Amino acid sequence: MGEAPAFYAEDPQKELPNGIALKSRSCEAAVDIGDKTYVIGGADDESALSLGVRTFDKSAGQWINPTVLGTKPGTCKGLSAVPLGQDRILVVKKGSNPDDCLWLLEVDTHYVREQRKLHGTKVIAWSKGVRGNAEKPVVISGPSGVGKGTLINKLMEEFPSLFGFSVSHTTRAPRGMEKDGVHYHFTQKSVMERDIKDGKFLEFASVHGNLYGTSIEAVEVVADKGKRCILDIDVQGVRSVRASSLKAIFIFIRPPSMEELEKRLRARGTETEEQILKRLRNAKAELEQGLSSGHFDHILYNDNLEECYQRLKKLLGLDGSSGPAVQSLPRGINLPLEHSVSIIDNKIIISSGSPESDEAFKNLIVLDVSSLKGGAPGRTRGLDFCEVDQSSEGLEVINKLS
Repeated sequence: MGEAPAFYAEDPQKELPNGIALKSRSCEAAVDIGDKTYVIGGADDESALSLGVRTFDKSAGQWINPTVLGTKPGTCKGLSAVPLGQDRILVVKKGSNPDDCLWLLEVDTHYVREQRKLHGTKVIAWSKGVRGNAEKPVVISGPSGVGKGTLINKLMEEFPSLFGFSVSHTTRAPRGMEKDGVHYHFTQKSVMERDIKDGKFLEFASVHGNLYGTSIEAVEVVADKGKRCILDIDVQGVRSVRASSLKAIFIFIRPPSMEELEKRLRARGTETEEQILKRLRNAKAELEQGLSSGHFDHILYNDNLEECYQRLKKLLGLDGSSGPAVQSLPRGINLPLEHSVSIIDNKIIISSGSPESDEAFKNLIVLDVSSLKGGAPGRTRGLDFCEVDQSSEGLEVINKLS
């Protein structure tokens, strides 16, 4: 069982590669990947440790202060770190909640490389590690008046424990009884523009001088609750979502005819003639794009609302032919404060206890990182683990997993 190539502040005299020494009042771990050494950690105030990141370029012999993107981990009481290939580092936080102890520091993933080009600087990014996978989000699109909002509401009403709706962001001011985080996430234009640049939005648009958009975090929050996210996005926005890292099911709702669509829009009685004509022009363009773009996995005719809804349920596996997949809430790992970390192939071995403890290393947590999905600026999902003891049977389990 090979120990992870990391260095810890418990031995302040220990030197990092190339003679980089840890300061005595710090608690850090350093990991070598290629010609870079990534030093993770920071000053320890005896109660909490903040996770800063410094990079040492061994070829140039100098320190680099990288641009750090993604959601930064909270404080902890210590850490261990192991490299996962050449593109990311697994960081195990000590003394953290079970759902907050595993984080990925991305150093050369696709997202990091793209952001490096945009920022023109060295970029790294944090991503929270989550056990298990989430159901693919469902992106529903179609012309105004086609009935997609009604279909989504019917899904939410019939299956409230299975589906959740992502809350969009906007830079406009709240109206009337609108509540932040419920109707929209209201934010400043400068903040949203920065987040768009950092790749945190799946799609966005400018409407009458205000920005509207769907953030990756809004989708992740739904998945964190064990629900499948539904997104109502226009055809133009679907292009952006398709080009993003989000793996989703794309469904286009089309009317039986433009004449029927006009009839439905006029039946609303909520818009002027000019507004109706504008929506019809936009609908014609969206219909042409939706049917010819190749961006959609499925096309549903809404010639009869109830029949269309039944077809939608069947498409999502909710027609009773097979029971709906019930997503459980992602569970974390309940780690003891004292533990060590080592690695075998794609398996991380976390040993509980400390070498000085009578209870040291009696239990092992085997963390499987062979099927990771997602990543910064969202979550990294696909982590799995099991707990074994250090008996001969437990070690045999590890050997079989390897």
